[in-house]
This record gives sequence, C-alpha cells and structure tokens, in this order.
Amino acid sequence: MTIRVLLADDQALLAGTFRLLIDSAPDMEVVGIAATGREAIELAQATNPDVVVMDIRMPDVDGIAATQTICADPALRETRVLILTTFELDEYVAQALRAGASGFLGKDVGPEDLLRSIRAIAAGDALLSPTATRTLIARYLARPESRLGAAESLEVLTAREREVVTMVAEGRSNDEIAETMYVSPLTVRTHVQRAMTKLDVQNRAQLVVLAFQSGLVRVEPPR
Repeated sequence: MTIRVLLADDQALLAGTFRLLIDSAPDMEVVGIAATGREAIELAQATNPDVVVMDIRMPDVDGIAATQTICADPALRETRVLILTTFELDEYVAQALRAGASGFLGKDVGPEDLLRSIRAIAAGDALLSPTATRTLIARYLARPESRLGAAESLEVLTAREREVVTMVAEGRSNDEIAETMYVSPLTVRTHVQRAMTKLDVQNRAQLVVLAFQSGLVRVEPPR
C-alpha cells in the first residue's frame, strides 16, 4: 500500500527536497505541498493523506493550530501528523504532541531516517524514543497544566494492557512488543487501541505522555 504524504513547510527549497526524496521511495507519494498552516488544513481535508509532515513555525496559521484542527477532524481520523522543527527541544513541540501529533523530528534528519519515520507514523507507532524527546516530556510534565485528559490514573487498564503501555512508553514498536510477549503484532495493536480508548487519548504519543504522567514509566528530570 502506498503511503500518501502531505508536506507543510514554508521553505520552498526544503519542501521540494523532501518531495523528491519521498517520491523516490517505492511505497510513498507526495499528494500536496502547503506553504501555510491554513493551506495545510485545506489540503489535508481535500487529499486525506496518511501522514502530514508539518513544520511548527508556519505563516498564517502555525503548525500547532493546524495540527490540532487536522487531528480533531473526524474525517481525518486516520491521518497522522509528524512534526518537523529546527529546535528538537522547542517548547512548542510539547503543545503539538498535546494537539494530537504522533511525534517529531529535527529538520536535520537524514534521508533514510525521514522515510523510516514516515513509515513508523503511518503504521501507528510514535516517535518518542530519542533521549531528547524523553527530556522534553519530563519538562512538559513538570508543568501543572500538562494534564492530557480526564483519566487520573491507569487503574482502568488490565494488567496486560499496563504491560503493553509500559513498553510503548519505552519506545518499542508493535513488532518488538509482540516478540517480547510471545503474541502477534495484531494482538499488541488491539491492547494499545483498548488502552487508548479507556484513557481517552488520541494516539500513541499521548499514551506515552500519560504513561509518564501517571508514574507508570519514570524519566530523570532534566538538569
């Protein structure tokens, strides 16, 4: 199946470079390029992409607001947003994750890492394993306003679901979790989806944040 990608970046040269790279992959195609946040929203609604590669700092409507609008649209519930930013520890990244983004990368990402990340996002994984992201989450969760949803704890989960959520928060993919638990990736995906439904979160990225937030998984505070 071809992964349909929408690029949202006001830097034409960078967007064009990404387009050449993505279109060269046999399993991907670029369905549009947006130069503003508003255009990203309109193109997402028109093309229904699998993944939106979104710059945070966009004219007109910024990437955070555009991400929130896209992720809140029921017609785009299968669309995932991958944030690109010049500053990997930019405080706005946390807001983007809260808005529904599935992960983020620095703009200096290598070609193969970008393609690999798009595939991971399209498959439902979250890009939350790098140390920089863990540090970001720790900073974000230190704020009193960092609550994501109504769930106050993970008590609503079964023991098996808690085990799966723990491994998701550790940055493991469905395949890696399945290998550890001696079950199929489909079974893991079912556990993840049930946990997300019970905890009222939109995606794996928010599930990871809630795992840290609840204390199920701990991270050292940034120095």
